[in-house]
Amino acid sequence: MRLLLFSLLFSTVITGCSNVTTNEYEATALTTYTWQVKYANNLTTEPSPRLEEFATTSLLNRNGLKPPGAVTGPDDKGLWWAALPPRPTVDDIERRKDGKQASQPELLKSVKYEFKYNDGAQQRTLPTNYDVYREVVKAYPSRTPLQLTLGVADNSVEKAEPTSKN
Repeated sequence: MRLLLFSLLFSTVITGCSNVTTNEYEATALTTYTWQVKYANNLTTEPSPRLEEFATTSLLNRNGLKPPGAVTGPDDKGLWWAALPPRPTVDDIERRKDGKQASQPELLKSVKYEFKYNDGAQQRTLPTNYDVYREVVKAYPSRTPLQLTLGVADNSVEKAEPTSKN
């Protein structure tokens, strides 16, 4: 029974993916810094504290090139980052306490990857991952065509591999 269930699931995943080759593409990585503070009656025992976000800064990386406004980078993943947002002041934090305890501000870093390509006359923008972004960084300068493996229902780019130029 378990083997049958695995076979059905595997065939659904395989049939839900497709391959596309493109030579017109762009990969972006949106790097973001966000200050966050946790609020709770008891920060050490409460399992789900309220999370409050304060200032945020973002920077859009395209194809691995240094974007205007980059302050730091490239980091260990080849990404550029904007200036840090202003740290929340004690007054900012206390204004949102609402009778709760507040943690120290925590600086969060996040990255959102996207892949844009032409699919006939239509341009598609899909979420992707770090590995696809890095393949584009390597392929983009020479405009090497890429073979894409799309995710389930063709709603993401799971893999990009260079193809030989003809």
